[in-house]
Amino acid sequence: MQAFRESKMHLGSSGRKSWRMNLYPYLCLLEDKEYVDIMLQAITNLPPTGESLLIMAKELGNKIYNKYSIRKKTKSSMVDKISTIYQRYAELLARDTQLKEFLPREHWVRLEAEMNSGPSLLSDDTHWPHILVVQLGTHLVELLVREVKVHSNVLSPAQETKLIPVLYHMYTFRSNRQVGFIKPHPILSQILSEAAETTLTFDSYVMPMLCPPVPWTSPRFGAYILTPTKLMRCVEGAIQHQLLLEKCQGQDLHAVLDSLNQLGNCAWRINQPVLDIIISIFNDKGSDKLDIPPPVSEAPRIPSMAQHGGGQGSQADKASFKRELAKCRKKGTEMHSLRMDALYKLSIANHMRDQLFWFPHNMDFRGRTYPCPPYFNHLGSDVTRAVLLFAEGKPLGPHGLDWIKIHLVNLTGLKKRDSLRERLQYANLIMDDILDSADKPLTGRKWWMNADEPWQALACCMEIANASRSPDHTEYISYFPVHQDGSCNGLQHYAALGRDVIGATSVNLMPCEVPQDVYSGVAQQVEEFRARDAEKGLKVAQVLEGFINRKVVKQTVMTVVYGVTRYGGRLQIEKRLKEIEEFPKEHVWDASHYLVQQVFTSLKEMFTGTREIQDWLTESARLIAKSGSSVEWVTPLGLPIVQPYHRTKNTVLKSNIQFLSLQISHDASERPDTVKQKNAFPPNFIHSLDSTHMMLTALYCYRSAESSLWPCTASPSFRTSPTSCWTNTAPANREIVGTRSFWSTGRCWNCCPKFPRQVILICRG
Repeated sequence: MQAFRESKMHLGSSGRKSWRMNLYPYLCLLEDKEYVDIMLQAITNLPPTGESLLIMAKELGNKIYNKYSIRKKTKSSMVDKISTIYQRYAELLARDTQLKEFLPREHWVRLEAEMNSGPSLLSDDTHWPHILVVQLGTHLVELLVREVKVHSNVLSPAQETKLIPVLYHMYTFRSNRQVGFIKPHPILSQILSEAAETTLTFDSYVMPMLCPPVPWTSPRFGAYILTPTKLMRCVEGAIQHQLLLEKCQGQDLHAVLDSLNQLGNCAWRINQPVLDIIISIFNDKGSDKLDIPPPVSEAPRIPSMAQHGGGQGSQADKASFKRELAKCRKKGTEMHSLRMDALYKLSIANHMRDQLFWFPHNMDFRGRTYPCPPYFNHLGSDVTRAVLLFAEGKPLGPHGLDWIKIHLVNLTGLKKRDSLRERLQYANLIMDDILDSADKPLTGRKWWMNADEPWQALACCMEIANASRSPDHTEYISYFPVHQDGSCNGLQHYAALGRDVIGATSVNLMPCEVPQDVYSGVAQQVEEFRARDAEKGLKVAQVLEGFINRKVVKQTVMTVVYGVTRYGGRLQIEKRLKEIEEFPKEHVWDASHYLVQQVFTSLKEMFTGTREIQDWLTESARLIAKSGSSVEWVTPLGLPIVQPYHRTKNTVLKSNIQFLSLQISHDASERPDTVKQKNAFPPNFIHSLDSTHMMLTALYCYRSAESSLWPCTASPSFRTSPTSCWTNTAPANREIVGTRSFWSTGRCWNCCPKFPRQVILICRG
């Protein structure tokens, strides 16, 4: 505190230096104690391996900005107005007859209009420039490194005492670049790791909300009640996305905003029995098989020089020792990172175990939606998804239990090419294993542990057991999420765009007797290529016999449409082959190089139009960027998108601790980066179509739940005639379902000339 006050006084009294912005005004926005608390929290959150100065500085600077934004709202009486409106909004949501006449966004706008006095709720905050945030954070880090000290004998009183810094500034190399690093002293790391009780401190905006999010009503207002939140995530300092959104007419974004509100208004709760089992395994040294990271104490021991001849060996021995040492250190670092990630997730889940909570949503610049809380959400790993339940239950009805059983079979990874009826029959055959898993998860036959998604499978077993043992399973109230997923969404969009019947069939866009599995299809074709080459005597093809399966090729097939290169695809396959214990490790490189070529060849044969469309999109983007413009487009839901790739500009920030070199590639005043613009456009365009499809799905689900909003009750079908169309209306001005304005012509999307057939096929996919 004393050092902070002295530095602030010094900055306030000294003349402004030409090479540094004056930080004094930004050190007066909060109470001194608040700055110090933020700085001390940064120390406790620092991993033993340290953190780069730039990342640490950005985090500190952003925390100051967020706290200041909330303080400003408090002083302007905005908090009182938001509180009054939110209270009335929450009462409407809580009613059984919720939102029958208006959408959540419309409810909020109506309530705000009734309180037209007081400050506007639309934030007029301009986010601080990226350079300012980094400069402010660097100043605070510099204070921490210089001032915070600890007695050297705090853990060994017999030693001589002296004050030593808690944090050290050092340099390390990352990808041939020298990076400034802040590393804690081992004494601090030991004190924190051996503390009797570890307390994790999180900012409120990284936690799930304990009340429904504020509905998005504009690009500048929504999600958290007080913390400033961007509608569109972007690179730090990029402003072109926000400017593009604010140019839109209000109604153009209504469908997008309504879909985000629909996702955010879904309430969740914790599956306590599953969470307790996961925590017990986490505390018992974890399990690699079940994806529960073990503690660092289980990491391989770092070899000593004495084990390698005490430094007297040959150059080859020394090189071998260095490689083994680096490998052990890397493994220890990875294990610590995974363990802390699991600790964060499980700690938040345990903290929320008796609560109802919500995940506010926003989106990236392609329109893909994400929950705002980063550590714990429903888009997480198998462990995270397994501990989440819907807060609102529904009776299973006559077919609900069947769907849960089918979902369980899907989680096992088995029966991928069997019909839903056959999957249900398989689930009924293994009911003994399912019930044994539910009753004795850790002491029984442990069938669930062999599933692709073991923890979700266990949660599903428990739900099936509870439902099947209830007096009437049709009346059983279930809170269990049953997942529905697309069949390689990216390939679906390409097949639809190219009218590719063969490709469309393999990704379930065409009617089939049984579900098609494109990953198994590619694996099968690659196996045919391998067998042919093995007969010709190709060594690597012979080595791969029996090792080509769906799992080996899946990630590469999925990401090819999102722009993965052969190099990236080889790394993906290499990782999968290393996971196979029986595969000879000396052949991993050759095998992965061979397989990625076969996967690309297989996809080219199966999806004839995909590569041509990708090439056309790439060439279009190249010509646009070469003309001096960024690539921009508007999604079928009216969301404007611009690619933020420009020529890199280096900016040097000078500080006492280190000169920071910032590489800024999003400055719209610079010419577009032609290579990045053209390479990124095909995957970004497909991502934007996929996000549109997902948003439409959310809106249709909302329409189904709130059917009184809609004038038509016909069952969904794209093949009905205009007179019996299932929407009976077509949206105007890109304002699709989720808003309440319709055309009166009664034309459906199929026959409406204002909607290109291409868009219809995408939506149909």
